[in-house]
Amino acid sequence: MTHVDLQNDLARQGYVASNDLAMALHLSVTLGRPLLLEGAAGVGKTEVARALAAAKDTRLIRLQCYEGLDAAQAIYEWNYQRQLLAIQAGKAEDDIFSETYLLERPLLQAIRQPQPPVLLIDEIDRADEEFEAYLLEVLSDFQITVPELGTLVAQTRPMVVLTANGTRDLSDALRRRCLYAHVDYPDRKTELAILAARQPGIEAALAGQIVSFVQSLRKEDLEKTPGIAEMLDFSAALIGLGINDLTDDPQALSATMATLLKTESDRAAVPPEVAARIAGRAA
Repeated sequence: MTHVDLQNDLARQGYVASNDLAMALHLSVTLGRPLLLEGAAGVGKTEVARALAAAKDTRLIRLQCYEGLDAAQAIYEWNYQRQLLAIQAGKAEDDIFSETYLLERPLLQAIRQPQPPVLLIDEIDRADEEFEAYLLEVLSDFQITVPELGTLVAQTRPMVVLTANGTRDLSDALRRRCLYAHVDYPDRKTELAILAARQPGIEAALAGQIVSFVQSLRKEDLEKTPGIAEMLDFSAALIGLGINDLTDDPQALSATMATLLKTESDRAAVPPEVAARIAGRAA
């Protein structure tokens, strides 16, 4: 399979990947190396992993990172309630530290699948550096050490996608273990292709207006820039309201801004008259 084949497979799942991103994904899968995707929130980094899993017809296992994430939430922990019940029932200590009582979290699940899954480590920059140290063993050797059970080696090698929004700098050790691609907001042609893939019945004129409107809105001084998901919500809202031209009904257009503007300050920055003016330029 070439990167073009993979690009076409992703397109069939509704994800329009650039040549650079498709090549990075292809190399990641071929070489068995994790792929780190960096870019602003809303550019579609998480969707890459979803589309890859669908294209490969395999399971997607997601680990959502956050501050304070530790091994118990990410790798494994023991089912203490069941262990306590077993102790009360007279089980020996060796018995209660067996696989029967082991709770697999995403990282351990990922290396124990019979078919290679896609492992999405989402927003790795929200976790702290201590968690990165836990992660390095998995990404280097695809094995996890459980003191009571020994080293659990991967049955299959997962396809690993990490995403980062630039919340903090990632360690050099983590970067060295990954291939890398930067994901930006799509250009007009790509965003039109994304919209057509997700809303196949949309009229070309309306699609052009939607993409022009959203891309113009991204140039405004906003706290939360609308991403691809918001653009798709905006298009669905317009279609649901029967709007075929953004300039037809300023009041309806203002109502649909709830799909694009997600903070009070952004709503204040784009009042109805500004939205109407942007729509007029997009028409």
